[in-house]
Amino acid sequence: MMKWVIDVEEASFDELVLERSHTLPVVLDIGADWCSPCRVLTPVLERLAHDYAGQFILAKVDADENMRIAGRHQAKGFPTVIAYSRGVVTDRFHSMQTEGFLRRFLDQLIAQHAQATPEKPMKETAL
Repeated sequence: MMKWVIDVEEASFDELVLERSHTLPVVLDIGADWCSPCRVLTPVLERLAHDYAGQFILAKVDADENMRIAGRHQAKGFPTVIAYSRGVVTDRFHSMQTEGFLRRFLDQLIAQHAQATPEKPMKETAL
């Protein structure tokens, strides 16, 4: 498994998502094995994580095994994808999206992360 694609559980969430998002943006992919759109989206996100070669971390969450994470993020449908930068949620989307949309989403997240500093923190978006 690539170091920029990780599996996250409730016990490791703070360390693997919140703490790491201060160094690199983290894309949280909340899905389930039974979810058809998830089975399409997750491999695309994994490929993009490889293509972007460490510009962001893809953190995958199995919603059935980690219902608290899904609940905390108000995931009403799957897949739910949430962007974290510097410890806060900065963007999100639901359902399958085109690769063009995903690349724009990632490019914007990476650019925002690079511009944020302790003096000029990220704007948190509502869940």
